[in-house]
Amino acid sequence: MVSTGGIVFVLVVESAGFFREVSLRECVTDRMWAPLFAEPRFGIRPLVGGTLVTTGIALAVALPLGTISAIYLSEFAPFRFREVVKPMLELLSAVPTVVYGYFALLFVAPLLQRFIPGLPLFSMLSAGIVMGIMIIPYVSSLSEDAMRAVPMLLREGSYALGASKLTTAVRVVMPAAMSGIGAAYILAISRAVGETMIVAIAAGMQPNLTLDPTEPAATLTAYIVQVSLGDLPHGSVGYRSIFAAGITLFVTTFAFNIVGHVLRRRFRESY
Repeated sequence: MVSTGGIVFVLVVESAGFFREVSLRECVTDRMWAPLFAEPRFGIRPLVGGTLVTTGIALAVALPLGTISAIYLSEFAPFRFREVVKPMLELLSAVPTVVYGYFALLFVAPLLQRFIPGLPLFSMLSAGIVMGIMIIPYVSSLSEDAMRAVPMLLREGSYALGASKLTTAVRVVMPAAMSGIGAAYILAISRAVGETMIVAIAAGMQPNLTLDPTEPAATLTAYIVQVSLGDLPHGSVGYRSIFAAGITLFVTTFAFNIVGHVLRRRFRESY
């Protein structure tokens, strides 16, 4: 609690210095983010757009694959297979993200170029796909734990009514475990939104307002990394812009967690 309060305090104080020089309206409505120009522009929409696109791609990869693997490990996999595969799957989350970043740049992007002619080496598509691979363990492991916590009595009642194993898993076990599965989804979303090195290496770090995943773009976290390298003098409005990006990132993840908490409470009350 103290550490969270300290983080919020620093973000608010430092970003207040930024918003004294750049109006909130300009920051929200301007379509260009160019703090290094002779006449700097601080429209945060390109960074938010890049963050949402890469996060959306990552979730499109991680949520289906993670949920399917959780169903299989919980309901269908033999005990010995599950005890071997689950730790191996969780090892994906232990790989340093910089390794994932270069994997996206040197392997995934050239592979995608074979199927999508003209795809640049740096793109949100390759970064988002690898981010999705990285967060699969967050979805699969927590969802599988939630599904295995469902009482066997519910499964046996479903079997007694003539339901198949797949029907029981999808229509009985999953709804009963939806509170835990929803928590896994929210954790995966927050992890994808806050990912830094993959997008910094593979997405291009070019503030570009576009929803086209085949184009390069910068995210909120990638911009913070870029400024932290020392391109802007400490204390300048450009330097303080990283705190504006940081508080935007904090509010986004905080909102996702609130939504997740509300959904968990509703599903818990339903079952």
